Amino acid sequence: MKIAIGCDPNAEEVKEELIQYIEKKGYGDVTDFGSVDPVYAHTAINVAQKVASGEYDRGVLLCGTGLGVSIAANKVKGAYAALVSDVYSATRARLSNNANIMCMGAFTTGVKVREMMVDAFFTNEFVPGCSSQSKIDAFIEYDNNR
Repeated sequence: MKIAIGCDPNAEEVKEELIQYIEKKGYGDVTDFGSVDPVYAHTAINVAQKVASGEYDRGVLLCGTGLGVSIAANKVKGAYAALVSDVYSATRARLSNNANIMCMGAFTTGVKVREMMVDAFFTNEFVPGCSSQSKIDAFIEYDNNR
């Protein structure tokens, strides 16, 4: 799996920790898109474009809360960025929403929780035809027509 990761300047240290963790767990090849100060939205949009185009399979974005990067990433057609704050939301981001980008806060989550959220995001897959399929179809249709 090809993974794109980026952050704002506040999350640089956390991003480095997550790159090491993702690589140690063998989830895929990670490309670091860095951070742009002060306009981190550019990093989020860049990662989202790479994932939406299919050049990368999944993305991880971080800022202080995860809010800013998730808003920026979701402006990109084909990017489905989920702000996750716990293991359950990271799991459901994949299983129920087929999210292709996980966003999280460097200031709002601890090391172990971030690692468990990464595990959940990279080990769960959306199951086509499941009870969430009509929801996924609806937002993809909207996205394709905007």
